[in-house]
Amino acid sequence: MMKYSIIISLLFFLSSYLTHQAFGDEKYNKLWYKNPAKVWEEALPLGNAKTGAMVFGHYQHERVQLNNNTLWSGYPQSGNNPKGKNALPLLRQAVLEGEYNKAKDIWRNNLQGSYSARYLPMADLFLDFNYKGLFVKSYKRELDLNHAVHKVSYQVGSVIYNRETFISYPDKALVMKITASKPHAINFTTRLTSKLRFKTSALNNDYLVLKGKAPIHVAHRTSEPQQIVYDEQEGMTFEVHVKMKVEDGETKSNYDEITVNNATSVFIYLTNATSYNGFNKSPGLEGKNPEIEAVSNLNKVLAKSYEKIKNNHLNDYKSLFDRVQFKLPFDHKLNKLPTDERLKRQGTKGNDQGLQVLYFNYGRYLMISGSRPGSVPTNLQGIWNNLVQPPWGSNYTTNINTQMNYWPAENTNLSELHQPLFDFMEFWAINGKETIKTNYGIEEGWTLHHNSDIWAKTSPSGGYDWDPISDPSWSAWVMGSPWFSTHLYEHYLYTGDYNFLKQKAYPLMKGAALFLLNWLQEDGIGNLVTNPSTSPENLFKIEGKSYSISMASTMDMAISKEFFLAFIRTSETLQIDEALRNRVKNAYQKLYPYQIGQFGQLQEWFQDWDDYYDTHRHISHLFGLFPGTHITLKSTPELAAASKKSLMLRGDVSTGWSMAWKINWWSRLHDGNQALRVLKSGITYINPRKYYNKEIGSASFKSGLPFNAGGTYPNLLDAHPPFQIDGNYGATAGIVEMLMQSHTDAIELLPALPQEWAVGEIKGIKARGNFTIDMKWNAGKLIEAIVLSNIGGNCRINTNIPVKVVNHNYQNSYGENVNPLFNKISKMNYKDNSKEALALVKNKEGYTIDFKTEAGKVYKILPLND
Repeated sequence: MMKYSIIISLLFFLSSYLTHQAFGDEKYNKLWYKNPAKVWEEALPLGNAKTGAMVFGHYQHERVQLNNNTLWSGYPQSGNNPKGKNALPLLRQAVLEGEYNKAKDIWRNNLQGSYSARYLPMADLFLDFNYKGLFVKSYKRELDLNHAVHKVSYQVGSVIYNRETFISYPDKALVMKITASKPHAINFTTRLTSKLRFKTSALNNDYLVLKGKAPIHVAHRTSEPQQIVYDEQEGMTFEVHVKMKVEDGETKSNYDEITVNNATSVFIYLTNATSYNGFNKSPGLEGKNPEIEAVSNLNKVLAKSYEKIKNNHLNDYKSLFDRVQFKLPFDHKLNKLPTDERLKRQGTKGNDQGLQVLYFNYGRYLMISGSRPGSVPTNLQGIWNNLVQPPWGSNYTTNINTQMNYWPAENTNLSELHQPLFDFMEFWAINGKETIKTNYGIEEGWTLHHNSDIWAKTSPSGGYDWDPISDPSWSAWVMGSPWFSTHLYEHYLYTGDYNFLKQKAYPLMKGAALFLLNWLQEDGIGNLVTNPSTSPENLFKIEGKSYSISMASTMDMAISKEFFLAFIRTSETLQIDEALRNRVKNAYQKLYPYQIGQFGQLQEWFQDWDDYYDTHRHISHLFGLFPGTHITLKSTPELAAASKKSLMLRGDVSTGWSMAWKINWWSRLHDGNQALRVLKSGITYINPRKYYNKEIGSASFKSGLPFNAGGTYPNLLDAHPPFQIDGNYGATAGIVEMLMQSHTDAIELLPALPQEWAVGEIKGIKARGNFTIDMKWNAGKLIEAIVLSNIGGNCRINTNIPVKVVNHNYQNSYGENVNPLFNKISKMNYKDNSKEALALVKNKEGYTIDFKTEAGKVYKILPLND
């Protein structure tokens, strides 16, 4: 065995040596290109969670497209529908009688609300350079993920030009530095424009201000008679302020432009603000003055040197980004290629492990750039949007997409970036209380439906009864509060923050529990079910006819099971509300059980209406497998097997976020090879120029963009299609799930390691129990793990080989994990209606040990015979 250990150690040393640059050199952690971006999906994102920018990097006509995460259309409107209260019993009766079309009509005519507001683009900063027809060479643009800095370099004649741009979170400003290798060589004109109503003025020779106004209404459908509507009083206002400092040159203003002449270096400082004053206040009548915030931030940043501002930015950003390092061997030839070229070669058959690592790190970069304490949550496009009428309003779509945005927050060691979602949930709870009271006559608790916006809309979307295309398959989804409440509980399991659980989480969870207890209905045979119920955006067929509303969809029941378990454990931990806890326990026992359908699949609907050939993007009925934690290979092998069959029937290729979800599901099934195949399918090149629509200003369905075949744009953003950021976030979370899981009663190391990732290393990922994990592996086997116990407590580790804890007592585990931050093993009731034998998924039991830890101490784990 000693000889074996020596060979393994030597192999790892040789592997590390041969891939030294991948394992130690930061220069490859960049997106880079040989040409400027021509379309938005080629530009590169910067952000500080408040300001977002897409930098095109053009040498002649630079464009920086700008967003502010609070700039939305509209104003607070509840969209609640008082007709719903009387209509709900009629709808439920129609469902019970199997009159599903009647139920649909009742919903559409009586229970739908207004559509959500739209997330809007703010402005564009243009720099028009004057090179007098000279030839440009040696061009390169890049986004350095290690430092969150965008750089452009090129040569014109004998002069080398460089631009670097970043957006500082601590200094609340976008900053750009332009330099030339020769004195007095920089000449350009600066202007600010917007796709919204605006006016730009030069306050002096080096200061531009854009003042703008957002519309009060942006249409959801092209069929609406009014597409974009402005109002003199109502609607959000915003301002963009730009100040320039030049060295050796001069600036001149010409009404709405500034010209820089003969400068050696130029520094551009940009701040912005909106009149947004909270989810429940009119931005036009009760809004803040955006000038005050924009000017204040600009004056503060101007008082500092560029070096000081950049150092502040780097220290802040790297304190988050540097927490995690992921390393795989790479092909040196591929690493020398531009990012878009690597993406074209990856596809489903390539094995560019360097690109896969880059994609993982890009997801963390986007998380840091898009969500910070004090911001609002990230929307369908994060904080980056170029269109006044973006796909699906670039809103909060809460039947999967908003939640997926926050899947990487905990396991990639970015817990504090979860905070904007938790803060916004308090707004949803306020509005959601009124929605369920008005629409359903429920007097306690809160929920939200499948669409929301900056005004914390909680009512069902659908355009009341005017929109002939609206459908209950998406609008009649009511499970927002219980699903989001599981995020609160997960944050507690990862951090052990008792005060958070008591003060922030529990009041919201209690409201969700009260709603769900009131929403659940008896089905006539002793079960509690949701009625009405949908499986998000999918339809079921009976005798060839399609329907949307029934009762007890598997997704609804899975969310109910997961949330009720979380609530019971939270109430027990806090030793609070015993009576309510008992009500929840009683309801939990009566929830409609899982059903295994005729094909051996996890049944999606109340009845076995599943279509064998259905390849719908939503496979929401697998919620219990992920992000839920109660379907596992260990505790519910039959349900895991049925989940696998559902995944196989649906296939791999779908929209970007759907494939990201599949990575997580396959990881939970311990099939790393399949998870990697789906990841590769997601990292398949989509050419946005091929589908570019000049009228819209983006890749578009109108230009032939296929709907159900997602991939990745040249800038590595998820091509949904079109762009949605959830695919990036979901895939990053899924990569951690491939390497480490902690949703059962143990931390599983390398549970779904693909064969192609036989050698690797990851540092700094987080497990429940507030443990930070580092790992190295070779030949598919763990060779070392480092566990940092941040708060102490029992640590239970599951590995694929026998291991020991160096210089510390440990024992083979048995019974329940005494650490309360791990989930208890939960058996799930189910009924097997399969007409074929279940092919159980083999659970690799491995080896499991327990050891006690102390807060702040580090524990080294090695193979037993080392």
